[in-house]
Amino acid sequence: MSDIEKKYKYSVIVPVYNEEESVQPLFSEIKDAMNKMQQPYEIIFVDDGSIDKTFEKLNSLSPIKIIRFRKNFGQTAALDAGFKNAEGEIFITMDGDGQNDPVDIPKLIKKMSEGYDMVSGWRIDRKDDFSKRFFSRGADFLRKFFINDKIHDSGCSLKAYKAECFKNLTLYGEIHRFIPGILRWLGFRIAEIKVNHRPRTTGKTKYNWKRVLKGLIDMISVWFWRKYSGRPLHLFGGLGIISGTLGMLLGTYLAVARILGKIALQNSIWPLIAVFLVLTGIQLFISGLLADIAVKTYYNEKRSTYSIKEIIENKYEDDEANSDAKS
Repeated sequence: MSDIEKKYKYSVIVPVYNEEESVQPLFSEIKDAMNKMQQPYEIIFVDDGSIDKTFEKLNSLSPIKIIRFRKNFGQTAALDAGFKNAEGEIFITMDGDGQNDPVDIPKLIKKMSEGYDMVSGWRIDRKDDFSKRFFSRGADFLRKFFINDKIHDSGCSLKAYKAECFKNLTLYGEIHRFIPGILRWLGFRIAEIKVNHRPRTTGKTKYNWKRVLKGLIDMISVWFWRKYSGRPLHLFGGLGIISGTLGMLLGTYLAVARILGKIALQNSIWPLIAVFLVLTGIQLFISGLLADIAVKTYYNEKRSTYSIKEIIENKYEDDEANSDAKS
């Protein structure tokens, strides 16, 4: 995250994609909830390449900051863009479909005041259809195995973060679901509270089997990154040494046994297995060296995975609630 001067106490960040029917009522609910908190705030909607009238609806609202993508890059990229362009001390995220209830925002902030760096919502009574809940349960099981973030509902988008959580964190792929686990690994304090979850009344869900598959792949990637990001050679090199050693031991045994006349190798597959293990060991070790070089390159140069078309800020002087809070 860039070192932008903090103008606000809160930044509410909402990624949206083809949500033309929900953005206006959701904006009004967010605005009402934030005005009651009597602190300066900004509302950021990230239009993730919508092809309906979402942008037109957003552009008629104020006060609002709109980050508009050139095409659809996904929720993780939208959140990353929101974090990098937010100017608040505390980031609040939620879905753009209206299922997260803005009334719960003060509860997140109250829990955060107990000394936590991030507070996640827990949709104790989910209003999703059976298929979405089924896949979500499976993902939760795998997440606890690979990530173990120690919260019940990592997939809930309603969350509050201190801005410092993202100072040196770049999001990619579909890892927005694993942010709690990543932050916990980095030493941040994580908490969870029960929040309201409303049924979707407009639009269509973007959740499908492709996102499940991508999420699984990214989950394994996050697990690997956590354990071996600074030392990939330890994993690949270790496996390479084990494989090569087994191949050499097997080859030595076969050679000695053949010299002593104990076995015949004319039609045996074991010599090929020994050679395969040795070659695999060499390849794994070289892969570890290349991964080590790639990691060092990553830490020295981070590239953006999305493209922003424009950033629009709609501000009107008659927004008394927010201007009074700033003063």
